[in-house]
Amino acid sequence: METIVIVGGGAGGLELATFLGNKLGKKKRANVVLVDKNSTHLWKPLLHEVATGALDDGIDALSYRAHAKNHHFAFQQGTLTNVNAQEKTITLDPIYNHKDQLLVPERKINYDKLVLAIGSRSNDFGTQGVAQHCIFLDSSEQAKLFHQQMMELMMKFANNSEKELHIAVVGGGATGIELSAELYNAVKHLNAYGFGKLNNTSLKVTLLEAGDRLLPALSERVSAAAQKELKALGVNVLTNTAVIEAKPEGLVTRDGELFRADLMVWAAGVKAPEITARFGFETNRLNQIAVKDTLQTTTDDNVYVIGDCAFLLQENGKPVPPRAQAAHQMATVCGKNILAQLDGKALNPFVFNDKGSLVSFSRFGTIGSLMGNLARGTMFIEGKIARVAYLSLYRMHQVALHGYIKTGLMMLVGRINRFLRPTMKLH
Repeated sequence: METIVIVGGGAGGLELATFLGNKLGKKKRANVVLVDKNSTHLWKPLLHEVATGALDDGIDALSYRAHAKNHHFAFQQGTLTNVNAQEKTITLDPIYNHKDQLLVPERKINYDKLVLAIGSRSNDFGTQGVAQHCIFLDSSEQAKLFHQQMMELMMKFANNSEKELHIAVVGGGATGIELSAELYNAVKHLNAYGFGKLNNTSLKVTLLEAGDRLLPALSERVSAAAQKELKALGVNVLTNTAVIEAKPEGLVTRDGELFRADLMVWAAGVKAPEITARFGFETNRLNQIAVKDTLQTTTDDNVYVIGDCAFLLQENGKPVPPRAQAAHQMATVCGKNILAQLDGKALNPFVFNDKGSLVSFSRFGTIGSLMGNLARGTMFIEGKIARVAYLSLYRMHQVALHGYIKTGLMMLVGRINRFLRPTMKLH
């Protein structure tokens, strides 16, 4: 019986493990193993909500072990350190507790088929001081760190004589925009929970973007609408403003101006983890692994790569973008191709079907563009229709993991919790 190892339990990796577990593991046709350094899964586009307290990851996160039991695959917790394609093994780092006591020694796991779905990390472009003074939003741990520092900062503000609270966000993509808007939603709720001095005028959020407009991958209409929404909230939006250094007291721009900030977030671009260069596969300057249209690496047909760490050029000459919907589609094609490879059938090429992009402004609104069969080309949407479309992306992910019935029950529980739980996480 073949062993299929999937490294990375993000949107694509977990959906693939669920699919293969149900198709192969349940029927004892293959051993399916999912590897991730964390013990729980949270959909990455929700991390900005964890950061501001709008979402409690302790309740909404999914246990890999529990999900593995329900869907006929095995889970191994650990951090990938090496891939040996000749021996068909991967190596996982030892695991220590908070007292540096060894819990699990270094392990090697054998595979017949390997899928790398290790995602991406924030790209600081080597900017001086960013790693030391800015928070990234790549994981639940980093989002929780931001939430802790935000709550401490707001407590200090509410009990002292400071007149303004400054938070700086670098990067005019979806993460930076959604975080900026969510901060104003957080202030509204904190005001009701006893932080009386906090309001929209005391919070000063500055969004710095090096390019000439926000959301450069989307249309100018969506970009302009996003900037208008942010300015209406009170966000100081600065385009054509490149940050060259981060200091303890704030951010220094290329023009030499210092933007003082009590809390700084870096959300300007992504890249695959540097470790991919050690594996012996073809990589690009962003550390992404090059794949054929079947999602197999260019050097080994037994190794697949999906999600943000995969580099695949489309017919238009542009690479598949690092988005959750791309990871979702790749997981679907990869799963079918692995089944076909096991059965000795032809593999299908992956073609990215761009459904459009949506950006949420928390309770203040949603804008974006839809593509596909709804209109010729791109259709601009906003308001309630856009909000429903935005939420449906997460529901699609849940359906892929749990099916329609369980997802419906989870939506019902979510509505009930609105009455039982505070509107934001306060601890």
